[in-house]
Amino acid sequence: MTLPSQPPPRRHAFVADTTALLLFFTTTGVVNERFIAGMSWEQVGQARLLGAALMIPIGRPYGLWRDWLMRRARPGRLSRLLWDSLALVSFQVPIYAAIIAVSGASGRGLLLGILGATAMMLALGRPYGAFLNWVRARFGLPPGGMRPMSLNG
Repeated sequence: MTLPSQPPPRRHAFVADTTALLLFFTTTGVVNERFIAGMSWEQVGQARLLGAALMIPIGRPYGLWRDWLMRRARPGRLSRLLWDSLALVSFQVPIYAAIIAVSGASGRGLLLGILGATAMMLALGRPYGAFLNWVRARFGLPPGGMRPMSLNG
């Protein structure tokens, strides 16, 4: 006789979503900051430490936001790409805009920073969504948007 499987504890969802965000955006952040923006390794290290501190409290809320939006996606690749990109842009760009504004960006620099972040998030939406689903699977969780996930799940 097999026992019904219990859902993973809710901390699994927090750890999975936070781990995915930290791994994916630390890697892409290093590439962008060092090789695109030309920052020194010391500056990259400082930026990534600040980024990690900010990613910990937003990993799970972003996962919940993405799941909610992805339930609107159709099974096709284009629909999933569009909804994943919309989820990332709508959640992360306002946070990024606030970070660079508080850090001193204004006027044209602020606008260009927001436009650049928007382009990057549009391009990374689906790759990140697929990575998030892969990490969730490692924690025994279902992929996002397939069935409702709650704050308890």
